[in-house]
Amino acid sequence: MMSSSEFLEWIEDDLQKLRNEGLFRLRRTFQPLPEGRCLLEGQELINLSSNDYLNLAHDPRLISAAATALEEMGVGARASALVSGRTVWHARLEQRLADFEGTEAAILFPSGYAANLGVVSAIAGEGDTIYCDRLNHASLVDGCRLAGAKFRVYRHDQLEKLKRELEKQTGTGKTIIVTDSIFSMDGTWAPLVELCELADQYHACLVIDEAHATGVWGETGRGLAEQLNVEARVTIRIGTLSKGVGAMGGFVAGSVSLIDWLWNRVRTQIYSTALPPAICAAACESLEIIEAEPERRQQLHAQAEFLRQELANRSLLAGATSSGPIIPVILDEPERTMAIAADLQAAGFLVGAIRPPTVPQGTSRLRISVTSAHQRADLERFLKALDHSLARYGKSR
Repeated sequence: MMSSSEFLEWIEDDLQKLRNEGLFRLRRTFQPLPEGRCLLEGQELINLSSNDYLNLAHDPRLISAAATALEEMGVGARASALVSGRTVWHARLEQRLADFEGTEAAILFPSGYAANLGVVSAIAGEGDTIYCDRLNHASLVDGCRLAGAKFRVYRHDQLEKLKRELEKQTGTGKTIIVTDSIFSMDGTWAPLVELCELADQYHACLVIDEAHATGVWGETGRGLAEQLNVEARVTIRIGTLSKGVGAMGGFVAGSVSLIDWLWNRVRTQIYSTALPPAICAAACESLEIIEAEPERRQQLHAQAEFLRQELANRSLLAGATSSGPIIPVILDEPERTMAIAADLQAAGFLVGAIRPPTVPQGTSRLRISVTSAHQRADLERFLKALDHSLARYGKSR
């Protein structure tokens, strides 16, 4: 049996291993600023690491809405939504989400992680089979593991293998396919049309997480399922309020029966304190803006397409074929990735430096994230800084 001192020695050994492998993560404190900028350790930077795709998190209208609710309701919700924490602002946001998503009802979660973990682990169990894309977010993967069902991993670029697996299915258990709509570290699209066809053919439930697509894709901003016209064919659509919406929390939109079932069965919702009412008020205001100002999406995609094209001209987009604001530059080794990220910070840019286990071994990368706040001049200066850093440290692929 391991003693307390031995346990602490084990922790120190593991930390040293992370340092030796270039995988140790530091805790830093930064201050978000308006218009796609931030302060990091006293240095003002152009923030190319943010998921605030529509530049709404600092919008004065959201701040005003939150302040009004803060005066009315105070800071915390004080209890889980099921017990006594569902205020009028929670009810308004759920109705606003249902209207926005074109569904009968919606349910809130304290985070997108809680929504994914709770929903997936609730809908599956012993005797069922879950098929999970290998690039899915950790919250979906953890939900699949927690469910206790048979867990199978597939690749969305090799759907013929998924089809063969589905053909082998026997028994009466549920078959569930789980995928992100936009893969958060690659920016690529899940093949939702093909997955819908497989789900129809093999009587599977298709669950998608629109975390990085809500507000960004679709004619009205509902996500990639709207963009590809498959919303009616998706069994469960999960979304988040912390990215394109600029607030916080997760949600599911669907039929009254589905929402009532989730309200009664999903542990991460039942046993979590509800979102702060002020956050709900801000999210309500954000959804109004997303519908009323489609030019935010247009600006976002125009800037992202410019940067993608420039990086493609430099042969830096190997394997990244989809459009959109998440743009990976694969640098292979963690050490090179961290060195180039530090170089870019010195030049005035904050870029996500992503290493294993978040991404597979050998695929450490810069995760560049464009928002509608970024100006063409910002991106041109970033490209010059990146060129200088790559000349210093060398390209990878």
